[in-house]
Amino acid sequence: MKLEMQIPAGKKIINIKELKNIGFSYYQINKAVEAGKLTKLNKSNYENCDFNGEVSDFIYVYAYAPTGVICLMSAAVYYGLSNYWPDSIDVAVPKKKNITTLPDWPTFNLYYFESDRYETGILERWTGENRFKIYDIEKTVVDIIYYRNKIGIEETKEILTKYLKREDRNINKLYRYAELLKCSDVLKTYLEVLI
Repeated sequence: MKLEMQIPAGKKIINIKELKNIGFSYYQINKAVEAGKLTKLNKSNYENCDFNGEVSDFIYVYAYAPTGVICLMSAAVYYGLSNYWPDSIDVAVPKKKNITTLPDWPTFNLYYFESDRYETGILERWTGENRFKIYDIEKTVVDIIYYRNKIGIEETKEILTKYLKREDRNINKLYRYAELLKCSDVLKTYLEVLI
């Protein structure tokens, strides 16, 4: 029985449950690690060493922080709202979630969001057979405005300006999110200056 025939080539991160569903026993999983087919990331996730697909650092978030959602500058870059590429992936997690194991690379900046901020605007995206969660574009813009002092005023202005130039922008949704997340006054001030 060839291990490479059983591990899906298009799946970069694979967890124990998925491996067991394929038919792997714990013994076979350990043999796959010894054979260099899998690398253990943490107690429940492995990296497929024979991965054949599009690589994205975002898919590592699911392995280390299953509740994590790509946010702030990482999401802004994903949507083409900023040319600045952050050194770390910005990841939102629920306020009371305890993330203990993080990778050496890629590095994560964890943001502990209250439930309203965390639960609003989550999308699931797929890159091949691998998934990650990211906030929609309007939620990303509202979070950037909310964290403008941490992000930087110029970066915030650039992101909002690029958003406003998009044909697919949804100003009503942007306002709804801003009101829900308590930064509608700041958004109005920015829009008065930019429009």
